[in-house]
Amino acid sequence: MTDKSAQFPFTRGIYPNMYQDRLWTMRQYAGFTSAEESNQRYRYLLDQGVSGLSVAFDLPTQIGYDSDHPMSEGEVGKVGVPISSIQDMDRLFKEIPLDQVSTSMTINATAATLLALYIVSAGKKGISPDKLQGTIQNDILKEYIARGTYIYPPEASMRLVTDVFSFCADHVPKWNTISISGYHIREAGSTAAQELAFTMANGIAYVQAAIDKGLKVNAFGKRLSFFFNAHNDFLIEIAKFRAARTMWAKIMKSRFGATDAKAMLCRFHTQTGGSTLTAQQVDNNVVRTTIQALSAVLGGTQSLHTNSYDEALALPTDQSAKLALRTQQVIAHESGVTNFIDPLGGSEVIEKLTSELEEEAMGIIEEIDNMGGAISAIEAGWVQSEIGKSAYEYQKSVDSKSRKIVGVNSFKEEEDFDADLQVINLSSVKNQIDRVLKLKENRDNGEAQTKLSALQLAAKSDTNLMPTIIECIRAECTLGEVADTLRSQFGEFNQS
Repeated sequence: MTDKSAQFPFTRGIYPNMYQDRLWTMRQYAGFTSAEESNQRYRYLLDQGVSGLSVAFDLPTQIGYDSDHPMSEGEVGKVGVPISSIQDMDRLFKEIPLDQVSTSMTINATAATLLALYIVSAGKKGISPDKLQGTIQNDILKEYIARGTYIYPPEASMRLVTDVFSFCADHVPKWNTISISGYHIREAGSTAAQELAFTMANGIAYVQAAIDKGLKVNAFGKRLSFFFNAHNDFLIEIAKFRAARTMWAKIMKSRFGATDAKAMLCRFHTQTGGSTLTAQQVDNNVVRTTIQALSAVLGGTQSLHTNSYDEALALPTDQSAKLALRTQQVIAHESGVTNFIDPLGGSEVIEKLTSELEEEAMGIIEEIDNMGGAISAIEAGWVQSEIGKSAYEYQKSVDSKSRKIVGVNSFKEEEDFDADLQVINLSSVKNQIDRVLKLKENRDNGEAQTKLSALQLAAKSDTNLMPTIIECIRAECTLGEVADTLRSQFGEFNQS
């Protein structure tokens, strides 16, 4: 069969030789308790062969509160690393060469501020923004749909998203300015087709917003990226990844008039399905993760994170994180699947599933278009309702045992899980809070207030906010103070 990788609509792959030339980036998502402990994990993972870092932030950081804020109590360092200041960011990447490592940051409502912190921290090491490589998730629409870590109303949030697009185009050209995420949509209970449709609909909204701001699709389109889930239905997942490439290429070409092939590419990161992991018989999660990771590779992912088997119980330990990484390495170097481009392409089943998923997802996008687009559909609650219905049907199938989950509703057994689990270091949490308080006491507070006032003025205009946010960070303003300044201008979004 004639190879059709790297040819429109890129169903078979976005590069001519795919993994024969270069393997996917092996990332392991990590962040916990303190910047120092997270830094130790990153350096450990790099020593074990990780080729890219992926940062998990704690909930206060995600929704714009410093570690010392009353709203942060009980949440500091629990689901990721707390980053309140430039000092925290410096500690997070201590002795890590930011001009040699690709960094992905899973952050949305405060994405502009975290990117500013990263840029300033790199600058203190003598690394200019044009040398930085990585991805900022920056996908606020799926927060309204599936996760809830939004701060501002959609219009203000979209302004911040496109400000990052514009700023990076001029100053951080190697940076992926958004990772349009279906992962959390799937985790919330969507089907594979809904994951595709809602992700692509959000992508359409971002592209249109950027065009409306005067940006050129052939330029910013090259820095868009996607983030998909990999669940247990092996063949469906492979077909989903192939359909995603096809759909996005057609959308960018026919809907937005992109003529540069690189602006049509659906480059994506994949993470294995967190919601598929079970607290029962946790060793089975190694098998689930392997199947899911293999589907992502056979589907042509550019970057991959494999979940650790103990994540249904706690944050991963060094040992479980290493096993998750070794899973990728075995697939890459021992399975033989990387020797072929789209090795299942041409399979009657795979081609049929790919076409069916594309058709179903495009039908959903047409419904969204008829509502006025993704933002209107989200504001009306329609997208959330559709995901809720799918989640309910899935749970019914588990409860009725028509869908078997090994160890949960079938093949159950009594067990005591006695392996070591990662625990939150409470003294590290206290140290983090104390350091934020000390920073606010000892910095030049007059300078900090001057920069925050300038940010408020900028927020009242239509100027790009990134340069002003960077100036705030250089003056040692905290993430929470930046967020509060923008809250005072934009308000907060309350979803009914």
